[in-house]
Amino acid sequence: MSRTLHTEPLTAEAFAPFGDVIEAAGAPDMVINQGFAERFHDRARLDFGTGSDAGRAGISLFRARPRALPYRFSLLERHPLGSQAFIPMQATPWLVIVAPDESGRPGLPRAFIAQPGQGVNYLRATWHGVLTPLGEPALFAVIDRIGEGNNLEEIWLDTPYVVEQPHNNHNQTRRTGLQQEREKHD
Repeated sequence: MSRTLHTEPLTAEAFAPFGDVIEAAGAPDMVINQGFAERFHDRARLDFGTGSDAGRAGISLFRARPRALPYRFSLLERHPLGSQAFIPMQATPWLVIVAPDESGRPGLPRAFIAQPGQGVNYLRATWHGVLTPLGEPALFAVIDRIGEGNNLEEIWLDTPYVVEQPHNNHNQTRRTGLQQEREKHD
């Protein structure tokens, strides 16, 4: 048995409770390099800890094998000591799964489709799925906390989810899916 989630487009507004969408959207904050470059400044709330939890920023590269929709998952993870940003280095769509925290466990997940040119920054302790490029292998630059302490918590879900693309308007499908999930809990 599994539960179904429908994908929705990745937008800054929809993703705000979980972190930041990193993209060159809207007008640039400044034009530099004699007018040949546009700077989109400070696009993510990076957090590497403070006090005894302090770490440093690290840049790693992750090479991920592709997955396809429908996609079945039962593992979510979070990083309690700092944020984690994923910036694709190739123009390929990818799946972003996140969930709110409910008393130390993941709540109802949401699934977003990140388009080429979109990265994300997960806020500290945000539940999220594993790196999931769609269609082809992908390389990602990952900016996260490097330091002492256990910065990874994983939870295996009792009942897996299956992520599918909606069959009609994504807003209608998402609302219907959330309503159905809430009705199960009522």
